[in-house]
Amino acid sequence: MGEYAEPDETLDGRGVRVAIVAARFNDHVTKPLLEGALDRLEQCGIDRADVPVHWVPGAFEIPLVARRLAGSGTVEAVICLGAVIRGDTAHFDYVAGPCAYGVARAALDTGVPVIFGVLTTEDLTQALDRAGGCEGNKGSEAATTAIEMARLLRTLPDGGEKSTL
Repeated sequence: MGEYAEPDETLDGRGVRVAIVAARFNDHVTKPLLEGALDRLEQCGIDRADVPVHWVPGAFEIPLVARRLAGSGTVEAVICLGAVIRGDTAHFDYVAGPCAYGVARAALDTGVPVIFGVLTTEDLTQALDRAGGCEGNKGSEAATTAIEMARLLRTLPDGGEKSTL
């Protein structure tokens, strides 16, 4: 069994192939998440120009594009960025859960890390706090997770098992 290790601030991402799927809905939140992700990837040695960003209409559409990218054989990780903010309608309930399920399914179906960087918050303030505000930038955290997972999977045997949730 492997030893527990704290996240490495000097994480080396050179050579890791990453793609990003970002939702346009709530782009006042998703654009800062995207910048946080791209900044972190760059800090880890991945050139921004080498990271394709695929914009989708909203969080509900993220899993389909993430699944396509993860199954393409061209990337080692997919970062999903979005913001679902609870409001006065049932929109939150119909989008947040299916988005999370779809992202998890994309990863399990393909064996490629598909990182859930989609904020699911009670209000706009909470979302902004997590998109570069007082709670940090969850886009940056998602980028770190993508690199860590891609590098970890390089070291593990390919068992060939893919889930069909």
